[in-house]
Amino acid sequence: MTITYKNKLYFLIILIAVFVLLYSGSLIFESGVTSGRSSFVWLDSKAAEKAGRIAAIVQLNEEEQVEFDLSKRNNKWFITVNDKSFPARQIRVQDFLNLLTARSAWQVRSTTASSHERFGLNEKASRITIYGDDSFAAETILLDLMLGNDDELKNETYFRKADQNEVRSGDRSVKTYLTSPVSNWFNLRLIPESDAGKVDLSDVQRVTVTTPSETQIFTRWNRSWTITGIQLTTPDIPAIENYLRIIINAEGDSFDADVSRDNTEFEHSRIVIEMSNARIITISLNEGDESGRRLAKVSGSSYEGYIYSIPQWSAGRLFRDGTSFEFQQ
Repeated sequence: MTITYKNKLYFLIILIAVFVLLYSGSLIFESGVTSGRSSFVWLDSKAAEKAGRIAAIVQLNEEEQVEFDLSKRNNKWFITVNDKSFPARQIRVQDFLNLLTARSAWQVRSTTASSHERFGLNEKASRITIYGDDSFAAETILLDLMLGNDDELKNETYFRKADQNEVRSGDRSVKTYLTSPVSNWFNLRLIPESDAGKVDLSDVQRVTVTTPSETQIFTRWNRSWTITGIQLTTPDIPAIENYLRIIINAEGDSFDADVSRDNTEFEHSRIVIEMSNARIITISLNEGDESGRRLAKVSGSSYEGYIYSIPQWSAGRLFRDGTSFEFQQ
């Protein structure tokens, strides 16, 4: 049987197609294997739910280091820095733990101890140690993780478990959480959020704002508000509700641990918030310094005992002249 040139060409084309298919299949298989090997999680999500303490040693540069502890008490997180404890932002702690429990492509970069210096994972590296809560028989370490240098593109950071040589790289967000200002962990809301989220205006029944010059009382009436202590011809209800939301969502920008709650300067101004569940929260403020910054203490809150420092621009929004609530045509 004579094989023509045309048949040879067909045969060659078919052979090339077979090789292409085999090569493509090998790439897909290899990719799947690599992906499976690199898919990794630092902390099991079930274990994270039982975390009770997070100890952080953060190396900001060769000379500067920051240490802080996050600890859970009565199911709420607190941060301790310089031997002083403050409320922590619950959602920030949870988001941080979520980064460590998320399964992702943490690529293996090395398995030898000799590489630790190059990746910034020697004894001087930043370190977070997560301990179990009281449900464990003794202080149990759930994760002891070291954080090293960033890669050249500043997209990933190198990590390794403290008792292992294996080095992996991945999400730089873990490091960003730790190297940002410690105050970012503080819960500085004067009225802290509940487990369901921020306090909603629908939960508020009455707000009384007292200053040396006057007392303004805002009382819920059906779907509107009545106002006493202010002479208004036509109250601007949307403006009033916006003002009340500013009060219930007010925040400081730091804590002041050097001022006593018993200081009489907190008798200058007062805001009393009465909730629909009969809870009463009182915010007492001083007159403020020359810059307009004011200090506040809160009673009736789940975080009593702290002094909040409020910058001028924020403190000024807590007190309004009555005329600002008059409806403007």
